[in-house]
Amino acid sequence: MSNQTDSGSAEPTTHFGFQTVREEEKATLVRAVFDDVATRYDLMNDIMSVGVHRLWKGSMIGWLRPRPDMTLLDVGGGTGDIAFRFRARGGGPVTVCDINRQMLAVGRDRAIDRNQLDAIQWVCGDAESLPLPDRSVDAYTIAFCLRNVTHIDAALAEARRVLRPGGRFLCLEFSQVVLPPLRALYDRYSFSVLPRVGAMVAGNREAYQYLVESIRRFPPQRDLASRMERAGLEQVSYRNLTGGVAALHSGWRL
Repeated sequence: MSNQTDSGSAEPTTHFGFQTVREEEKATLVRAVFDDVATRYDLMNDIMSVGVHRLWKGSMIGWLRPRPDMTLLDVGGGTGDIAFRFRARGGGPVTVCDINRQMLAVGRDRAIDRNQLDAIQWVCGDAESLPLPDRSVDAYTIAFCLRNVTHIDAALAEARRVLRPGGRFLCLEFSQVVLPPLRALYDRYSFSVLPRVGAMVAGNREAYQYLVESIRRFPPQRDLASRMERAGLEQVSYRNLTGGVAALHSGWRL
């Protein structure tokens, strides 16, 4: 996708919700959204999903089947939700990588409260250029983050790069509802209710308007599976959760 500048040269663009923005702007815009809602992010997740996001995350960890010798990279998980669940299910060391320092600060505070400072490393970094060596982790998870990335294919390629042979990729993301009656209800809830709740609870209507719009711009289930395969992941599969409100995608580096 590209625009023409006044000089006639092509300028790469992408989407930020339903807006078209320059590619170089998107990461800054996304960072600003999560800076503003970081301290209320987990509360908003509970309110928006009526707590169902906890079941979805439980499904992700259950499908991963953590082991004490399994190392995990959790991308975009700054507040620590996935990391803490992985550890509680018997997983090994975790690196949480998030582009947003405010979200990481919330996660570190939670880790201090849980006395889990040794088992979890907190790293500020970009999903498109991960600060980890090749073939360095056994598992890669990304929950409700991939749709915020400017170049999804670059993030998928990075996921494969850092996975060891035999390593597992899991993505949990809002997706395309597959049940027509639920789709109509979900659309009304998303566009009418969520931004209002965001204004009341998080003090930021625009952030949750962006969230709703970003979900609609995210690739549907089969398209994301195809992009994972093009990135070099194998044995790709997915599971719809709550009729496709969310979906879990799995792939392996073989």
